[in-house]
Amino acid sequence: MRVLILGGNGFIGSNLVTLLADDAKYEMFAASRRTGLDLTDYQCTKNYFSGLNPDIIVNLAAHTGSIHYVTAYAAEVIRDNIMMPLNLYRIIADLCPSAKVINVLSNCSYPGEAELQKESEWLNGEVHPSILAYGSAKRALYALSRCYGTQYGIVTANLLVPNVYGPGDHVDPQKTHALNGMIMRMIKTKREQKSEFEVCGTGMPVREWIYVADIAAIIKRVLDRTIELSYPVNIAQKKGWSIKETAEIIADSLGYKGAIRFNTSYADGAMKKILDNTAFLNVFPNFSFTDFKEGIKNTIHYYESVI
Repeated sequence: MRVLILGGNGFIGSNLVTLLADDAKYEMFAASRRTGLDLTDYQCTKNYFSGLNPDIIVNLAAHTGSIHYVTAYAAEVIRDNIMMPLNLYRIIADLCPSAKVINVLSNCSYPGEAELQKESEWLNGEVHPSILAYGSAKRALYALSRCYGTQYGIVTANLLVPNVYGPGDHVDPQKTHALNGMIMRMIKTKREQKSEFEVCGTGMPVREWIYVADIAAIIKRVLDRTIELSYPVNIAQKKGWSIKETAEIIADSLGYKGAIRFNTSYADGAMKKILDNTAFLNVFPNFSFTDFKEGIKNTIHYYESVI
């Protein structure tokens, strides 16, 4: 089976490549900007796909960053994150319409005020303003997948994931995911022997976190099975931690003894982002998620080795 991983050098992509590397049934191709593939460039993308004939395309390509980054560069973020899948689906329709696509969406695309993020209510409200560009682009990606499925018969599995953390992410604070960024900053704070660690906002918002290796394992399950998930399915534990609780867990795991101070001049974003797991339990029965504290420890060890 020929598997193309777009964004294969990125955070989730690199973890998926590692997971699939020893599985002989997959002939794997990993592509990203680092390997010369610019998905915002139609001709560049078409040239890359010519003669490749993948059986499955895992679409992990995204222009993303911290909440501050996706706000400051909102126009670039929404432009790139719409242009990339638009080019991708056009080329799939022309060159390899029998290829199955797996899209990783984000719970940023849920309505900002949702108490519990249920798939049936996914489009019932506006995306939170703090992540308008990224969340709206993920909704557009879903619409593209459905429209190209209707006209060209392209089969797509859409997975809605919560906030991802774990080894392999950026070390640039503007580009890394939220929890990884907090871990990096606390490691530096401890190394510099500072008595206080600052957290942006009140610490009250609740977030569901998922370890990156778990996302890779779930994608592999989709690869291994013939399932169509054209309407998005939450990859969910239905469990969350406040930002305050998360910071305290990191401090305990790291052995940081300083005070944790909350800078309330920063906006909190959506107050609660917890995904309903009803559909997940039906589609992925018996899946075991990585323990949160264990995942934090693994991520700390990773960042201590690279920063």
